[in-house]
Amino acid sequence: MPVPSRSANFADLLDARFAKVFDNQYRQLPDKLPDLYDIVDGASAPTRDVYRQSSVGSFGDIPEFTGTVVYDDVNQGYDSSITPKEYASGFQVERKLWDDDLSGIMDAKPQGLALAYQRTRQKHGASVFNNMTSVDTTWNNNTENVALCSDSHTTTAAGVSTTAGFDNLVTSALSAVAMAAARIQMVGFRGDRGERIGVMPNALLHPPDLYHLAFEIVESAGQPDSANNNANVHEGKYKLIEWNYLTDTNNWMLLDTVMMKQMLKWVERVSKEFAMVEDFDSLLGKWRLYARYGLGHRDWRWLLGASVS
Repeated sequence: MPVPSRSANFADLLDARFAKVFDNQYRQLPDKLPDLYDIVDGASAPTRDVYRQSSVGSFGDIPEFTGTVVYDDVNQGYDSSITPKEYASGFQVERKLWDDDLSGIMDAKPQGLALAYQRTRQKHGASVFNNMTSVDTTWNNNTENVALCSDSHTTTAAGVSTTAGFDNLVTSALSAVAMAAARIQMVGFRGDRGERIGVMPNALLHPPDLYHLAFEIVESAGQPDSANNNANVHEGKYKLIEWNYLTDTNNWMLLDTVMMKQMLKWVERVSKEFAMVEDFDSLLGKWRLYARYGLGHRDWRWLLGASVS
């Protein structure tokens, strides 16, 4: 398609015999980012170029008092930095086509940039989950340098065993049994000193392909796929979050949404901006959209991911 759009390429828009010309626009999918991310605007970021986060570990058990207070110390945890990237696109149309368009298509076309922007954001937001088994440094750098979902997470605390409670990756296909096992694993997550922490899984994130199965697991009163009328322990316990931008049709994720909002950040450095100008000599109308944002996680303990082969 030539750039800019010219009359010669859109004859239908100039022909009065065409009573209606349908624009190539579709219903947009729901915006899931506010459901999953803590969205931080640019004014809340401590620096203009990079959003930095750090963590400090927890205290150990309180010892018996034997006459003198024993003072504890905490460990410096891993650091996370999110570097927003710039995104921009534009649209050009000649003055003649704009004036003579009988359908109003060209007049409405610049708003298509906003629709494309929303789609782009959804893809970027979903990338955290689509790339959960790899170290994705597109925007985020975490000094642990381990994939978001991994069976080999580490700690900065000395002498702490990571044999148990530091694994948030499974490979089981979605089922009621797999959900029960995932919940047990998730509530067993350990903090930096190997102590139990209060993880409360309450949401299931899944692609459209698993909608029927996910609904059956969470909404059935009786045990799914069982001849017995045993109670379903999952009934009503999880919010179902279906996201069309999850690219693997088999993968699913168990979430603690309260902790997720503390750990999963979307830094909106510059919200979408629109501008328009007409070139003086060429009489070309130009529209552009600009935005700047980044995303990433500070810690992994809000998520258990199933990477199903």
